[in-house]
Amino acid sequence: MATHVAGTPWTRIRVFPALAPPFLFRRHFRRNYSVRASIDSDGPVRVRFAPSPTGNLHVGGARTALFNYLFARSKGGKFVLRIEDTDLERSTRESEEAVLRDLAWLGLDWDEGPGVGGDYGPYRQSERNSLYKQFAEKLLESGHVYRCFCSNEELEKMKEIAELKKLPPVYSGKWATATDEEVQEELAKGIPYTYRFRAPKEGSLKINDLIRGEVSWKLDTLGDFVVMRSNGQPVYNFCVTVDDATMAISHVIRAEEHLPNTLRQALIYRALGFPMPFFAHVSLILAPDRSKLSKRHGATSVGQFREMGYLPQAMVNYLALLGWGDGTENEFFTIEQLVEKFSIGRVNKSSAVFDSTKLRWMNGQHLRALPFGELTKLIGERWKSSGLLSVSEGPFVDEAVELLKDGIDLVTDSDTALSNLLSYPVHATLSSPEGRPVVEDKLSEVSASLLAAYDSGELLGALEEGHAGWQKWVKGFGKTLKRKGKSLFMPLRVLLTGKLHGPDMGSSVILIYKAGNDGVVAPQVGFVTLRERLEILRQLDWEALNRDQPALESAASISN
Repeated sequence: MATHVAGTPWTRIRVFPALAPPFLFRRHFRRNYSVRASIDSDGPVRVRFAPSPTGNLHVGGARTALFNYLFARSKGGKFVLRIEDTDLERSTRESEEAVLRDLAWLGLDWDEGPGVGGDYGPYRQSERNSLYKQFAEKLLESGHVYRCFCSNEELEKMKEIAELKKLPPVYSGKWATATDEEVQEELAKGIPYTYRFRAPKEGSLKINDLIRGEVSWKLDTLGDFVVMRSNGQPVYNFCVTVDDATMAISHVIRAEEHLPNTLRQALIYRALGFPMPFFAHVSLILAPDRSKLSKRHGATSVGQFREMGYLPQAMVNYLALLGWGDGTENEFFTIEQLVEKFSIGRVNKSSAVFDSTKLRWMNGQHLRALPFGELTKLIGERWKSSGLLSVSEGPFVDEAVELLKDGIDLVTDSDTALSNLLSYPVHATLSSPEGRPVVEDKLSEVSASLLAAYDSGELLGALEEGHAGWQKWVKGFGKTLKRKGKSLFMPLRVLLTGKLHGPDMGSSVILIYKAGNDGVVAPQVGFVTLRERLEILRQLDWEALNRDQPALESAASISN
C-alpha cells in the first residue's frame, strides 16, 4: 500500500492509498480510500471562525465561534477570525462590524484577524484574491484542474439530459480531455472559461470526524467541480481550503451544514499537497418544534439578545450547553470554567434545541451572581434611563435591588418589578375572586386600626426606625387585633401594597415610605405614596364593598 506523507512543523497527513496522477484517475484509482490527519503533540493548535458578513451573527454561528474559542484556549492555541466576504453582492462592512461587535461583546477575543493583525493575513477573503489565483494556476499546471469553456446553455442541457436519465446532475467532462490545440483555439476567440477540478469517477472517500466519527461519500456523484468562476472569482470550497492551509489551521470546527463541503476540500488539499486538518462538524440548533431555528421562532441573533437585556456571560454559558456538557449535573459555568472543562470529545452529534425559557432562567442566575455593586449599578442606570427614577444610585436603589432581585431575570425585568412595587391596585385586588376572602375576614376592622396607627404617628415612627421598628410595630399591632400569621400579614399586605402577593412585605412598605419622602421616583410614573394609600383606604365604603363593591370605583379615582 502506497503511503504519502507531507507536513509542516505543526501537522502531518497520511493518505491511504495515494491518489493517482490526475490523468490516470480512471485507470488506477482505488475503489476506496481514507484521509486522516494527525497533529504532532508539540505542534500548536490553530482554529478559526470564518463568518460571512451578510447579516447579523446568528446564535448558531456564535456557538461555533465559542466552541472554536474554548478549544483553542483549552489547548493553549490560537483563535483566528477570518472574514469570508467573497459574496460581493451581499457582503457589507456594516455587517462585518456588527459581527465583530457581537463577538467582542461575548468576550470571544481573537488572537489574529481584523483589527488585530497577525502573521497569516490578510484576514478578509476579498483581500486574498491573488493567493487564490496563484494556487489555481498551480493546479492548472499540475493537471488537477482544466479550463472549461461550456456556456450556461450547455450546462443546463447537461442537467436536463441527466434528469431524463434519472442520473445525478454532474458535469459530463466535455473539456476534461481537450487537446492543447482545442484549448488555445477557444482562448484565441476570447471565450470565457472556468477552472474545473478533475474529480475521481468511482470509489468513496472517508474521513474521521472528531464529533461524528467516520463519514464517507461516494465519488461517482461528484463530477468535476468548478474552483474558479469565469469572472476570475474563486469558489467557496477552493477559498476555504487555501485559506485554512496557508493559515496553518490545525482543526476545522464548524456547523454540520458544511460537512458535504469536506469532500471537495479534501480533494483540493490532496492535489495541492497541503496537510489535512482535523474536522469537527457541530450539529444544528433547532427550534422547539424541531425545525431549523429561524426568525419566525423569535430572536435568533446575538445582537437581538443583547438589546433585550441578556448578559454576555449568560449567552456564553447557554450556548456552550447546546450540544456540550462536562458529564455532571452542573449547568452554571463562567467562561474561565468552560475553558478549563471543554473537550471536543464531549460535543454531542445530536441536534440541540434552543429553549428561550431556559436561557432567560440562566440569565437570571448570572445576573444575581454579579457582585452586588455591579448589579445595583446595572439596574440603577436602567431605572434612571427608563424614566422610573430621578437617580441611578443611593440607598433607595440599593434597597430596591436587594428586595426585587430574585424576581429579575433580565435587566429589563427590573422596570416591571419596580413599577409593581410603586403601584397600588387595591381596587382591582379587592374586587377580584382571590381578594374576596380577605375582604370577608373583617378587612374593614384591620383598615380602621391601621388608619388609627397612622393618624397617631405610631406607624410612621416605626417606619422611621427601619426593619426593627416595623417588626416591633407589627407584633404589637397583631396582639391588639388578636391576629397572627396569615390572618395578620395578608390583610396588611393588601391594605399597604394593594396586592395579594409580592416580595417581603416589611421591606416593601419601608421602601414605599422612603420613596414618598425622598422624592427619587420620577413624577410621571404615577407612584402612589404611603400617605395617598391610606387616604384611599379612608375613603372606602366598606358596607357598600361588602354588598356589591361599588365603592371601588371612587377608590380607583383617588389612586389615579
